[in-house]
Amino acid sequence: MPGNLYKAAAIVGAAEANEIGFLKEPVTSLQLHMEAIQNLSEQTGMPLSRIEGVFSAGWTTELCEHLGLRPKYIDTTAVGGCSFQIHVHHALAAIHAGIIDTALISHGENGASAGKLGGRGLGNYARGAGVQSPAHEMTMAYGLGGAPSNYAHAMTRHMHRYGTTTEDFAHIAKISRDWATLNPRAAMYSKEKHPFGGPITVEQVEESRMIAWPMTILHCCMVTDHGGAVLLASPKVAATLKTPPVWVAGAGESMGHGSMLEMDDFTATSARFSADAAYTMAGMGPDDMEMALVYDSFTITAAITIEMLGLTPRGEGHTLWKNGDAAPGGRFPINTNGGGLSFNHSGMYGMQLLVEAYRQMSRTAEDGINGDPGKQTDARTCIVNGTGGTLSTTGTLVLMADDAT
Repeated sequence: MPGNLYKAAAIVGAAEANEIGFLKEPVTSLQLHMEAIQNLSEQTGMPLSRIEGVFSAGWTTELCEHLGLRPKYIDTTAVGGCSFQIHVHHALAAIHAGIIDTALISHGENGASAGKLGGRGLGNYARGAGVQSPAHEMTMAYGLGGAPSNYAHAMTRHMHRYGTTTEDFAHIAKISRDWATLNPRAAMYSKEKHPFGGPITVEQVEESRMIAWPMTILHCCMVTDHGGAVLLASPKVAATLKTPPVWVAGAGESMGHGSMLEMDDFTATSARFSADAAYTMAGMGPDDMEMALVYDSFTITAAITIEMLGLTPRGEGHTLWKNGDAAPGGRFPINTNGGGLSFNHSGMYGMQLLVEAYRQMSRTAEDGINGDPGKQTDARTCIVNGTGGTLSTTGTLVLMADDAT
């Protein structure tokens, strides 16, 4: 049965920027934010002037300035791709405490456009910044020179410990692409949309270009443009809107390390702790979940996360894809938008998880724009997990449809 905070706050809307993916004309991150926020306001019927709390990964003050808001609650938490799951956690607490009744969570990231606009996308320690991250200096000597090489270490360790193979993980990429072919907004929806789009096979994943052994390019996420925004509200406000609520039954956050050299176990992340907190708050467990939306910066990320969420035993996360359970029509759908592997991955993917979770739980995933027939699932409960840093920080949510018991 749901816990004490069931129906304390709901996600009442989720929207994206007008155009996402690989755009012909470059856009700024701020434009992606603003388009998503405007679309969210129109979707829910919530005037921007009624927003009381604003949450973003470092953009909050600038967003408030552009929107003309003087919020009662300000959150700039920026811990990588799971920032937005953590924002939901914080917004739930603020709403439950009676501090605010409405909370806007927004993210805009021009991962693909940045290079065209002169951005380098190298973070705070970019060339010319005067210093280099000490963590970066310390890890370079061990072959941890960038995201693919970092995650390749995790995959190699998983293969050594559990006997898994690259073919096992290739099923994750293949099934994710199957979902993307049901999503017209997915970057890899079809060959007409992108030369490398459309269905793929496990063999194609295995034979694609090597990036960082043992990972080929189809084990890796894309780098695209995306803007997204979600609105949380108290029950009294949710009842006044024209969109259905999706209830936040549980939430948790945790972190394991900063530098990957300090990671206790390359095959285990802090998701086991953030998930435990979310399950406990919700009064539920892994057996109560009917679908999952998990961070898939790489196929290994998704597999390890599934294990940390208690959805399979250790070493067997990949089996949900390999057995067909996670596929369209399967018993336990995962990453129904196509994931960061085939839908969209702008750099911090957690917002895309929230948007898709809302669409699935609100029964709006199959509208001809964000989903073709076959994309909508029957799930009434969903676990959402974001990952930040290098398998470091995590945020986990347990969501329930309004008609769930």
